[in-house]
Amino acid sequence: MRPTPAGRRRLAALSAAAITLALAPAAAASPDGRRPGGSHVTAADRALAASSLREDLTRERFYFVMADRFANGDTGNDTGGYGTDPLVSGYDPTHKGFYHGGDLKGILERLDYIEGLGTTAIWLTPSFKNKPVQGEGANTSAGYHGYWITDFTQIDPHLGTNEELEQLVDAAHARGIKVFFDIITNHTADVISYAEGTQRYVPKATEPYRDASGQAFDDREFAGTGRFPALDAQTSFPYTPVVAPAEQDVKVPGWLNDPTMYHNRGDALFNGGESDQYGDFVGLDDLFTERPEVVEGMEEIYEAWVDFGIDGFRIDTVKHVNTEFWQEFAPAIAEHAAARGNDDFFSFGEVYDSNPEFLSRYTTEAGLQATLDFGFQARARAFSSGGDAGELREFYAKDDYYTDADSNAYSLPTFLGNHDMGRIGAFLRQDGVDEDELLQRDELAHALMYLTRGQPVVYYGDEQGFTGDGGDQDARQDVFASQVATYNDDDLIGTDATTAQENFDPTHPLYRSIAELAQLREEHPALADGAQIDRYASEGAGAYAFSRISEGEDREYLVAVNNSAQEQTVTFDTFDERRVFQGLWPAGTGKVRSGASGEVTVTVPALSAAVWRATAPLKRSKAAATPEFTTDGTVGGRAEVGVDVPGDDFNQVTFAYRTAGTEEWTPLGTDDNAPYRVFHDVTDLPEGTQVEYRAVVQDHSGNLAAAGATASVVPPPPAPEQPPAEPGAQPEAVAAAGSFNSEIGCPDDWQPACEQAQLALDGTTGLWTLAVDLPEGSYEYKAALNGGWDENYGDGGTPNGGNIPLVVPAGGARVTFTYDHATHLITATAG
Repeated sequence: MRPTPAGRRRLAALSAAAITLALAPAAAASPDGRRPGGSHVTAADRALAASSLREDLTRERFYFVMADRFANGDTGNDTGGYGTDPLVSGYDPTHKGFYHGGDLKGILERLDYIEGLGTTAIWLTPSFKNKPVQGEGANTSAGYHGYWITDFTQIDPHLGTNEELEQLVDAAHARGIKVFFDIITNHTADVISYAEGTQRYVPKATEPYRDASGQAFDDREFAGTGRFPALDAQTSFPYTPVVAPAEQDVKVPGWLNDPTMYHNRGDALFNGGESDQYGDFVGLDDLFTERPEVVEGMEEIYEAWVDFGIDGFRIDTVKHVNTEFWQEFAPAIAEHAAARGNDDFFSFGEVYDSNPEFLSRYTTEAGLQATLDFGFQARARAFSSGGDAGELREFYAKDDYYTDADSNAYSLPTFLGNHDMGRIGAFLRQDGVDEDELLQRDELAHALMYLTRGQPVVYYGDEQGFTGDGGDQDARQDVFASQVATYNDDDLIGTDATTAQENFDPTHPLYRSIAELAQLREEHPALADGAQIDRYASEGAGAYAFSRISEGEDREYLVAVNNSAQEQTVTFDTFDERRVFQGLWPAGTGKVRSGASGEVTVTVPALSAAVWRATAPLKRSKAAATPEFTTDGTVGGRAEVGVDVPGDDFNQVTFAYRTAGTEEWTPLGTDDNAPYRVFHDVTDLPEGTQVEYRAVVQDHSGNLAAAGATASVVPPPPAPEQPPAEPGAQPEAVAAAGSFNSEIGCPDDWQPACEQAQLALDGTTGLWTLAVDLPEGSYEYKAALNGGWDENYGDGGTPNGGNIPLVVPAGGARVTFTYDHATHLITATAG
């Protein structure tokens, strides 16, 4: 059972305070029961020594499927019982934004296909009863995707029944396959409108919340306390919520029909500010998740589905919900599952950001077991398209941000594309990959995902070479025979087939290669959740190499991936000298041998990956190396606490702390690869508090060594001002390239060279800006430099990063794009 927030979250968060570390002198060498030499190891050190965490799930292989678009097992439920009018039922198989007829029975009938891919867990898009149709005019679409929920207790009748879900779960479990639900706690379907007739967001500074007596209050003071003021729908909100008579009781459970359970502040701006948590998500009713009634209500809803037999949750729109909600909700669900015998129940959140430092706060501070690894998606796309191999090295070095007392990066679900941003095949084309290399680079992307840490997620249809024209509706093709013209004209990868025919082909080269990787990972668990040790990275395109090794097996695996169009021969360190490594994958890979210094030389063919396995376990060591603290001086923010461990052994280093004058050590986490470190939040510790740190090294033979350091909590240094970029460092041009380009006069969308999409540079501020008028709707965009895609920045300022969502409110708006070349961040503000 995972600890509750009070037991751990305050220990792992660090933001505003800073610490000064002074190294404690090493104790005199003395024999130890397990370690014959080196620094003195106490009984407390032996109690602290731990293995890098592999709690919860770390070895699953997910298949992410949109039920409406996968297989139609029962044509009788296509309209959901709403009649034949598409604007009522939402069923129109010719329209990419409406229901197409796929259902749970269709998935059940295709379990052989799913299992053959090597799947161990099916992740379903939200399957609850939805509002069938929303929107007006050209913006009308259906709830086939599942994100417009009205009844949280019932399966969408377009998809089947609760009984049919039970049949699917039982059948999957009989094959050893878990079933995960995509769930939503942030919002419901759009039922509430405002009497004032507008959806423009009203900030809390402009109009605060007021209790039922009219007294202004700050809801943040009550979040997580179990208390909340009484509210009045007519006077407590900046807008007056209105519900049409026909929909006043449409939501289930009934408490969801109370308009005071929602924020009622207008549409979110998606600009990183307050509105992202308090605003309606494109009009969807945004729940008042600071209220204890909402927290408890959501817990009851989803505990019932845990009882139903669901194995885990993917949680939608996590960063749009306050942290206190997750600190209560996540442990409650895990504890409920454990009380019913499911100790492996696993929840992971969708946080649409590619920065590990930001993403990790949702596992260390907010209490989630894991988040979807958008950081991996961005770097995997860039690497597979021929980008700098060194970016992978830099990315994996940031895994330590996730390390705390009960979670780390090994449980993160990794993915290459999804139903919102688009497919990996489309990304490769967008990045300019030659058509004759598309299949190899697609296979390379999947090899990288399956051979590195984390739990791989295959987006349905990718195994059949699906591409699409972009994200959202354009990336939600039918696997059964499609009637959508813009799907059927797609040029699929690795096949002459189109989506006009069903695509359940187990001989497709991508299906076969993914199944082969899944089997390799199944037979060699070290490739799933063994420690990942960085070994080599080329400058520019080329090879990235690393070791994988699991405690107990102690047998080193070598993995090298090559994104260059030429074969790469590289030399790097291993743990043992004169060790033979047998070629493991793919077939025909020859053996290699490390030299007297432990270095090995391998050759990797162009656009491919290779794996070798040591023919014997690591040689036993006589003593663990004594760690040396590297963190000293003053550090601020989320402070890095780290050590150097001399030598080149497979070590696991556990960090702990205690305040001076106390005896109990509190573990901070265990790191199993260099640089050995954790990030400790001392925000709640008063200035001047003396803190002691302890680092305990456990080598692969079980030998121990330890060292200590002292610290004093001090105020953080002021954040340095970010100077504007020098004019000489600026690009020649910056475009807001996106799915709205045709609306502003470009010949098509995603046009980085289009004149109308170009931003203008302000020489004084160093910022690039563009203001355009856009019609209402949902869009995506990125910053594309110098008229092409060679250099582009997406979500979080990440090179080749994910598309950034943009929602223009009803009636349209003037949207201002701003790009800062110093940070590579591009933002959009509507209004």
